[in-house]
Amino acid sequence: MRWNNPNPPETGKSLRLQVYLAHAGVASRRAAEKLISAGRVSVNGSVVSVLGTQVLPTDEVRVDGVLVRPESRLYYLALHKPPGYLCSAADPQGRPLARELLPPEITERLYTVGRLDYRSSGLIIFTNDGAFAAQVSHPSAGVAKEYLVEASGAIPDQVAEEFVRGVLVEGVRYRAEAIERLGNKSLRILLIEGKNREIRRVFSHFHLHPVRLCRIRIGPVRLDALQAGESRPLTLHERTALVRS
Repeated sequence: MRWNNPNPPETGKSLRLQVYLAHAGVASRRAAEKLISAGRVSVNGSVVSVLGTQVLPTDEVRVDGVLVRPESRLYYLALHKPPGYLCSAADPQGRPLARELLPPEITERLYTVGRLDYRSSGLIIFTNDGAFAAQVSHPSAGVAKEYLVEASGAIPDQVAEEFVRGVLVEGVRYRAEAIERLGNKSLRILLIEGKNREIRRVFSHFHLHPVRLCRIRIGPVRLDALQAGESRPLTLHERTALVRS
C-alpha cells in the first residue's frame, strides 16, 4: 500500500519563501514567516528577511545554516491513537510517541493535525505538508471535532446544558457546539474551536472524571473501523473537504 501522495512543487516553478519552507517540512507557513523575519533564513548565501520573497527549486535555501529542500513526498495519514501515547516529537521521560505507530518506512518529519493528550484516544491526522497542517489546525478553519466521553459517575444534565451555553473555567470560556446524551455516564460532544484539554477541564469543573475520551471525527475524516494503533492514508475527498471547511 502506498502511504504517500507524490505531490512536490512543480519543477521550475517559483514559490514564496515561506511556502517553500512549509513544503520542506521545516515549519508551518506561519512559523516559517517568523523564521524569515528573525533573519534565520538565507537564499544563495544571503540572509532574506522580506516575506513573500520568491525562490526557485534550484536555489540554495538554508535555515540556521542547514540546507533544506522541499519534500519529494507528501503524506496525509489518519491514525487511531491508543491511550498512553504522546503527540510529541520526543519525550524526555521516554514515554511512547504516537508518531512511532506510523509505518516505519516514513522517515520524514510529520506534523499532527488535532493533538490528543496522553490519556485520550482516537483520531489524529499526520502530514508533512506544513501549509495543509497550518490551514486545517487554525481555529478560523472551523473544523468540527467529535468525541465520545464516558465519565466515572453519572453526568448531570446541567453539565451538557452549561457546556453548550458556555462555561468559564479559570478565566477561559469553553463552549461545545452540540452534545448528545448516549447514556447515564456517556456523551457525544461536538467541538469547533477545541481548546487544549477542553473536555477534561470542563468535566473537572463539574467534579467529574472522564474514564474514556475518544475522538471519532475530524471534519470529514472518521475513525470508523480503524483499530487502535492502525493508520491509513486520507482519501483525496477527505483532504479536499478538510481544506474547503
